[in-house]
Amino acid sequence: MSDLIEEEGPRGNLPEMSVSEISGAVKRVIEGEFGRVRVRGELGRIARPRSGHVYLDLKDDRSVLAGVIWKGVAGRLGVQPEEGMEVVATGRLTTFGGQSRYQMVIEEMVPAGEGALMAMLEKRRKALAAEGLFDAGRKRSLPYLPEVIGVVTSPSGAVIRDILHRLRERFPRKVLIWPVAVQGERCAPEVARAIRGFNALMTGGALPRPDLIIVARGGGSVEDLWGFNDEDVVRAAADSAIPLVSAVGHETDTTLIDHASDKRAPTPTAAAELAVPVRRDLLAWLEGQGARLVHAQGQAVGLREQRLRDLARALPRPETLIEGARQRLDTWGERLPAALIRSVQMRRVRLSEAAGALRPSLLRRALVGERRRLAGTAARLNIGALERETAQKRRDLGRVAQRLAEAGRRDLAARHDRLDALDRLRETLGYRATLARGYAVVRAGGTLVTTRAAAAAARALEIEFADGTLAVGDAPAPRKPGKPKEPPEGQGSLF
Repeated sequence: MSDLIEEEGPRGNLPEMSVSEISGAVKRVIEGEFGRVRVRGELGRIARPRSGHVYLDLKDDRSVLAGVIWKGVAGRLGVQPEEGMEVVATGRLTTFGGQSRYQMVIEEMVPAGEGALMAMLEKRRKALAAEGLFDAGRKRSLPYLPEVIGVVTSPSGAVIRDILHRLRERFPRKVLIWPVAVQGERCAPEVARAIRGFNALMTGGALPRPDLIIVARGGGSVEDLWGFNDEDVVRAAADSAIPLVSAVGHETDTTLIDHASDKRAPTPTAAAELAVPVRRDLLAWLEGQGARLVHAQGQAVGLREQRLRDLARALPRPETLIEGARQRLDTWGERLPAALIRSVQMRRVRLSEAAGALRPSLLRRALVGERRRLAGTAARLNIGALERETAQKRRDLGRVAQRLAEAGRRDLAARHDRLDALDRLRETLGYRATLARGYAVVRAGGTLVTTRAAAAAARALEIEFADGTLAVGDAPAPRKPGKPKEPPEGQGSLF
């Protein structure tokens, strides 16, 4: 030690040391003087690389101390470090020669009093509540009798045995268990992953989708239950599409998942009681309802029977109802033979009267009269006048037909003249007549060329004259004189 702090003398004979030697000397001094220390401070920057180690800062209002928690120690911590938490860390100081700094290797870490931990919990609760994760409008009602119940808990604790036992007593249901760690570093990520995993199951799949989720754990200290205050767990519970019951700790224990869940149960056993009704009670209720139904039906039948008897007493006897009709029938039966005889006699008289008017002599006189009337009518008809009128109508029809034929011929001639005039006008206005006067049409690749720049840019040109086309440049041989090529659609006249 004296060698390190020896004052420089006039001879300048200080020992010469390498960087590694001075770094090792400092390391031995610090580790010798601070082999076991307890430090209280607020957690600052926290880093968790893939190696599993935790790197953090312990700070107060004036200084910062770097710290590291090795992977094996981090898994045993009761409360996982979070930024802003005030803790008391126990460990040793050492140096890290690669960066010329000292740091604390933390072997134990506990919150600096329950008050500091609760203050941090309250701060997180207010932040999540401000996002609306705890609103009553988000909560869903529990199914009355779920077919499948998903339980997120430790598979080896007494909690799952209590839940299964109570479900078996009340109303046996199918239970899916998602095993998780219920405290320590792995608690929060495993619980959040279990809740999201149950929600990811498809209805009708190989593994049935639960109708209800129970997140359960036994009682413990605030540090033991801290995993259920994790923000990721709270968000997973709030986002769950399946109704969720929180049964973490005893009745006096409160965690943030209780606020985000759809229902909070004071104990895991109470969660099972909330999940299903009592089967015996349902059977007793059904029997009571059946008895009430039978009693109500019997009473209704009795009331209707009494009503029917009362109505029957108010009705007259059937014999009384048909006495009048029977007497009228007897009266009409006695009057019927005399009425039939009178009807036959009346019809016989009418027949005799009608037959008396049908004598042969009367019929012959009527026939002779009709013949005379017919002969007089025929004499009045003038056959010659009818023939003359028919001939006149035939002559009138011939004149009308002749006039109609002449009008048709005149109209057809006028239409021919009009068509010839329009054809001559078309030839006059068309571009072919213009070609005959010395003009030409220039095309490039079948496209009309109207400017000098377009003609200069074309590789080959085709010039159409009145008697044929001429190819200029790299173009096919010109066509023989004949009918000029029709202009492209929309080209129209050169005027």
